[in-house]
Amino acid sequence: MLGFLSARQTGLDDPLRLRRAESTRRVLSFELNPDRDVRRIHGNGINTLDIEVIEGRYMLSGGADGVIVIYDLENNSMTPQYTCSAICTVGRSSRYVHTFSVETVQWYPHDTGMFVSSSFDKTMKVWDTETLKPAEVFHFQGNVYCHHMSPIARKHSLIAVGSEDPKVQLCDLKSGARIHILQGHRGEVLSVRWSPRYEHILATASADSRVMLWDVRKAAGSLFTMDQHNGEKSKASSEAVNTAHNGRVNGLCFTRDGLHLLTTGTDDRMRLWNSATGANTLVNYGKVENDSRKGLQVAVSQGCSIEFAFVPCGSSVAVYAIHTGELLTTLRGHYNNVNCCVFHPDYQELYSGSKDCNILAWVPSPRSHDIEEEGHGSAARGEGLAAVNPAFEDAWSSDEN
Repeated sequence: MLGFLSARQTGLDDPLRLRRAESTRRVLSFELNPDRDVRRIHGNGINTLDIEVIEGRYMLSGGADGVIVIYDLENNSMTPQYTCSAICTVGRSSRYVHTFSVETVQWYPHDTGMFVSSSFDKTMKVWDTETLKPAEVFHFQGNVYCHHMSPIARKHSLIAVGSEDPKVQLCDLKSGARIHILQGHRGEVLSVRWSPRYEHILATASADSRVMLWDVRKAAGSLFTMDQHNGEKSKASSEAVNTAHNGRVNGLCFTRDGLHLLTTGTDDRMRLWNSATGANTLVNYGKVENDSRKGLQVAVSQGCSIEFAFVPCGSSVAVYAIHTGELLTTLRGHYNNVNCCVFHPDYQELYSGSKDCNILAWVPSPRSHDIEEEGHGSAARGEGLAAVNPAFEDAWSSDEN
C-alpha cells in the first residue's frame, strides 16, 4: 500500500492503480458482515435484487411470494451494528401486488422515481416509486421469466422481455406498447441482457440451450448464435443448430466493458464468450452447480484490477476470476439455494438472496490493525494501538519494580 501511495505521489503510477488494487483487495477479503442485517420481509424465497446507481443507497428485492421491497442500505443509526430497514413494501395487502412469484425487478437506470417488475402472473409492471402504484402494465400470454432495460440507452427506451413464449418481446416505455418481436429461440426465454457498451445490442438465453445476440435495429434475425464448439463439431454430430450449453441456459451477464458475455447452464458449466465475434474463449471454470429451472442472477465486479464473477452455486456464492477461470473463494452463509447476487461498486459489497428468505451482505474484512475488541475499555484499545505502532507502548515504570 505504501508503495502505491509513494508511486502515486511522485507521478510514477496512474492514480487509478491504487484504487483498483484496493478494490481488488476488498473483494478478495469478502466475509459475511456480522454487524449488518437486512430486515427479513419476504415469506418465501428471494428471486431478484437490484441496487440503483444514482445514489447507490436503495435496493429492490422481489420474492416468490409476489412481494416487492425497497431497502435503505445507508447506516443512519450511527452505530456499527445496524439493520437495513424496508422503507416501502408492495405487500399482499396492496391491490396492485403481483399475484404470483416476482422473477425480476430493476430500477430505471436514470432515475429512482421508477422501477419495473415482472412476474409469473404474466404481467410486467412499471411502478411509480413515490405512490407505489403501477403507471403501466404489460400483459403477456405466458409466465414472464425476465426483463431488462439498457443501462446506457439514450436513443430508445425499450424493455426486453423473456417469457414462456420463445419470441422475445420489446416493450416501449414511451408508447406503452409492444413494438417488436425477436424470433429465433425454440424454448422459453430465461434471461435477457442489454450490452453495457452498445445500446442496440441484446443477448438472450433460452431453455433450448442457445444464446443469441441481436441488433434490434435490424429485422433480419439474430447477429449470431453462440457455438460452444466454435464450429469444430464432430463429424458424427447430428445437431442442426449451434448450442451454447448442453442444458437450459438460465444466466447471462456482460462484463462491465461489454466485450465479453458470461453464461450459465444446467449442464453445470459456465462459459465466457467474445461478444463481438460470438467465439467461445474456452475458459475452464470447472463444475458450476446449477439445477435451477428459472433464471439465475449472476453479478460481476467493477473497478478491480481483475474482473470477478459472483455466481449462485447451490447454497453458496462462488467467486471466480473471469478471464482465468480460477475459483478464488466460496461465500457460505445461506441455508438454501441462492437465486441472485448484486454487486455494489461504490463500496465493493455483495448482496445475495436465497430460497431461505434471507438477504445477506458480504463486505470486505477490515485490515488487521483496524480490528479492536469492543467492550474491553481503553486498556484493550491501548494494547491494540501498541501492536500497530511502538510509539503507543506504555513506557511507565515504578521504582518499586
